[in-house]
Amino acid sequence: MALPEIVSREEWLTARKALLVREKEATRARDALNADRRRLPMVRIETDYVFEGPKGRVGLADLFGGKRQLMVQHVMFHPDWDKACPSCTASIDEFSAGLLEHLRARETEYVLVSRAPYPKLAAYAADHGWFLDWYSSAESDFNRDFGVTLDAEAGLIDYNYAPRPEFVPAQGTSEQPGVSVFLKEGEEIFHTYSAFARGVDQGGAYGLLDLTALGRQESWEEPKGRYERSREAVPDFAE
Repeated sequence: MALPEIVSREEWLTARKALLVREKEATRARDALNADRRRLPMVRIETDYVFEGPKGRVGLADLFGGKRQLMVQHVMFHPDWDKACPSCTASIDEFSAGLLEHLRARETEYVLVSRAPYPKLAAYAADHGWFLDWYSSAESDFNRDFGVTLDAEAGLIDYNYAPRPEFVPAQGTSEQPGVSVFLKEGEEIFHTYSAFARGVDQGGAYGLLDLTALGRQESWEEPKGRYERSREAVPDFAE
C-alpha cells in the first residue's frame, strides 16, 4: 500500500506551508471563476415544459416553489429502466434536509427530473426514503433540450458541449447526468447555467450556490447588485 512519506514534525510543517500557498491560489482562482460564472449571459425560456410530480402535471415555473432560482438535477432514469442510475442514486442518498433548507434560505429550490414515468420515480424514491421533489419530463423535450438525453436519430449526440457519439446507441436513446440552473424574474424564466460529467461534483450548499447566477448572495461577491439583500460571509444560512 502506497502511504505518505514519514517525516519529522518540522519537515511536515515546511511542506504544509508550501501547500498552503497553492491552496490559497486555488481559492482565489475559484472565487474569480465563480464570479465569471455569475457574469454569464442567460437565455429566456420560451417553451412551455410539462412535468408530472407529487401534485400532478405542472409547468417549469411551479418547480421553483416560490423561490427566485431553481436547480434541477437530471437523474439518469430511462423510461424503460426499473431503477435509476447507481451513481445518481448515491449522490441523492447524501442529500440532507439541512442542505435543502440552506439552499432555500438563499432563494434557491432544488428538484430532481428524469424521463421515466412518475409512478416509477415515486416508487424508487419511497424505497430510498428520499424527500426531494422528483418530476417526470416524459411528456416534454426538457431532457433533450438541456443536453442529458442523447438521441442519434434526432442528431442529438453532444454531451458536455462536445460530440460524444460513443455515448449513444445505434438505436434508442442514452441518459446522462447533469445539473441545470434557472432564474425567475417576474413572470419570465431564464436558463443561466448547466454542468455535466465532473462538473456536477459539487458538495454542500456553497458549492451548489456557486453554480447559480445569484451565487452565495454575500456582500464580498462580484458582480455587485445582483440581489436586494446582501449577507455577510457567515455560513449559518439564517433567514
